[in-house]
Amino acid sequence: MPILTQIADSPAAVDEAEDLLYRKVLKRILPLLLLCYVVAYLDRVNVGFAKLQMLDSLGLSDSIYAVGASIFFWGYFLFEMPSNLLLHRYGARFWIARIMVTWGIVSSSLAFIAPLASFFHVQTSTMFYILRFLLGVCEAGFFPGIILYLNYWFPARRQSVAMSGFLIAIPVSLTLGGIISGWLMENTHGLFGLGGWQWMLLLEGIPSILVAFVVLLRMGDGIQSAKWLSAAEKAVLQKNLEQESGKKTHSAVAALKSPRVWLLTFILLTFNTGFYGLAFWLPSIIKASGVKSTFNIGLLSAIPYLSAVVAMIWNASHSRKTGERRLHAAIPACIGGIGLILSALFAHNVPLSIVFLTIATCAILGLMPIYWTFPGQILSGTAAAAGIALINSVGNLSGFTGSMITSVAKDLTGDINNGTYALGACLLVSCVLILSIPKSMLNRDPVEEN
Repeated sequence: MPILTQIADSPAAVDEAEDLLYRKVLKRILPLLLLCYVVAYLDRVNVGFAKLQMLDSLGLSDSIYAVGASIFFWGYFLFEMPSNLLLHRYGARFWIARIMVTWGIVSSSLAFIAPLASFFHVQTSTMFYILRFLLGVCEAGFFPGIILYLNYWFPARRQSVAMSGFLIAIPVSLTLGGIISGWLMENTHGLFGLGGWQWMLLLEGIPSILVAFVVLLRMGDGIQSAKWLSAAEKAVLQKNLEQESGKKTHSAVAALKSPRVWLLTFILLTFNTGFYGLAFWLPSIIKASGVKSTFNIGLLSAIPYLSAVVAMIWNASHSRKTGERRLHAAIPACIGGIGLILSALFAHNVPLSIVFLTIATCAILGLMPIYWTFPGQILSGTAAAAGIALINSVGNLSGFTGSMITSVAKDLTGDINNGTYALGACLLVSCVLILSIPKSMLNRDPVEEN
């Protein structure tokens, strides 16, 4: 039944009706977006668990792994902006489904690195690099595409709750990924002559292909294509977006030249360096502390991510309630940096190290939904498509920096935990950059971009 059937006389009644309408939208679109990102993130970071067996199986070094893990983000970087502009032009439903099918195929192909290398007459390490790069190319545009898609539905003041609902997929996928990946690697090793890491990569690539067909059947391209909304409900949603849109930048060129857009890019680059460094190397950090079983490593790695679900929801809800955004991002960045540094300081005390890693993970993931409301405050239309893609593509080079910092630190010092100090420092820099954002930029109503 339509929620808005008539114009209410009381402003309070209007607000309550709109709250009900936006909750209806959330219940309709968020579960599918959450499912999409769970399988996406699983495919993105499961190489961190594959590493526990893959390097010995293929004769690869930690340095080769670091390059392979990080080269994903170069493919992502080069193709993200074109992908997001194509999504804006051709619609979210078709383009997101296309992304998911292609990355699922490439992700599963990683299970057969050695046979593929032999077939194409290249070195095993080269094939590893090629497949990781192709995975980045295939996935390019997915995350900024979803952020853009949420901007099609929600004005900036309502985005923090929507973003947290979507970004919960990160800790959920890493929690499930740790447990499932550890179990698969331990229990399928040797089955039909394949290693446990091969089964894990093969099986975890399949869900994204299946979910792509669900996207084609269930996802709409925006408000006007939503058959489950009445004309009155569509009018209210569209009106709210149009009222805010007049104060935003619409030009893609202006967005790319905007100092504010570049400030947001460098903030993402710094805090994501800490996050990706943690995501790619956490299993190895736990293993270095003395834990040997891959399943137990998976269970321990799940603790920080599971705890982060609560932190994300609380921080986003508190930000929405108070209307404050900047400190809700800056304070978690500071806590995350300190947590990573302390986890490295007490690396050989497993319980204490896990506690500090959990605090750091809660803080880093807690700031993400707040941060991703920032671009929607100043950008709209084609500018949003280009600007969000620029922010995410350059910012996601943090996957390269985060992976390489830990690798270089281990090579230079022999201790993997020394890289964690640098990751913590990146979070502290991110805190300073967030505090440098002009307050006017993050008002409840977006300000006009000059």
